[in-house]
Amino acid sequence: MYYALVGLQKSFNTNLKLKIMKNYILLFTLIFTTISFAQTITSKKEDATPEQYALLEKVNQYYPDITLNKTVTNFYADGKIIDTQQEFNLDTSKFSSYKIGIEPDNKKLLFEYVSDQTGKVYGDVSIFKGNALRTTFSEKNNEINVALNGKSVYLKKLK
Repeated sequence: MYYALVGLQKSFNTNLKLKIMKNYILLFTLIFTTISFAQTITSKKEDATPEQYALLEKVNQYYPDITLNKTVTNFYADGKIIDTQQEFNLDTSKFSSYKIGIEPDNKKLLFEYVSDQTGKVYGDVSIFKGNALRTTFSEKNNEINVALNGKSVYLKKLK
């Protein structure tokens, strides 16, 4: 009986040590993973890059409600642009809110604006093989509109 208890105690100690080791491994994995993914994100207000401005020009060519502005705020992580946004002076405009974002590959622009006339309108414009495809959601009108190069190709009024 004595040997059975000693064996049981050794087994219990081994299992306890394994559990403690697993917890330490899990803790260290979590700490090192968090540290390795930590990035310093900085922002800089500057002129749009030629690629960003080309996207803005292409979009504005077909959709003039998306304004053309040379100044953007680029957000950087590890020296690479991860997001771009434009800010606007709304004091003399009809908009109470107006936001534009450009994705890092410069092929997609996100927009959102609010005015008394239009209500909240948001969506995106993607450039695909030289064409500007726009998806617009209008909360005031309860509609979804898809347009290609400035011409509506699908309009759905929601109930």
